Amino acid sequence: MGSRQRAVINLSLSPDTIKEYRELANAEGKTAGDLFRDMFSFYKREKRLKEYSALQDHGAGKARALNITEKEIERLILEGR
Repeated sequence: MGSRQRAVINLSLSPDTIKEYRELANAEGKTAGDLFRDMFSFYKREKRLKEYSALQDHGAGKARALNITEKEIERLILEGR
């Protein structure tokens, strides 16, 4: 099994934030690195969800502007495949 590659980063945080971060990590039973990875994964997932929602809103707006029904959208998608 190969070893994971790691890079060290430095963050500048207030003492209160560091204290709260460490308390949260301890309460979760995680290392500071594990908590950061979880937070980063959550951030990326939320960002993708927002992008997906914006894309859905854009598509719905276009469909309304063209007066296309949901049934017609399904047909057009199937035709395009």
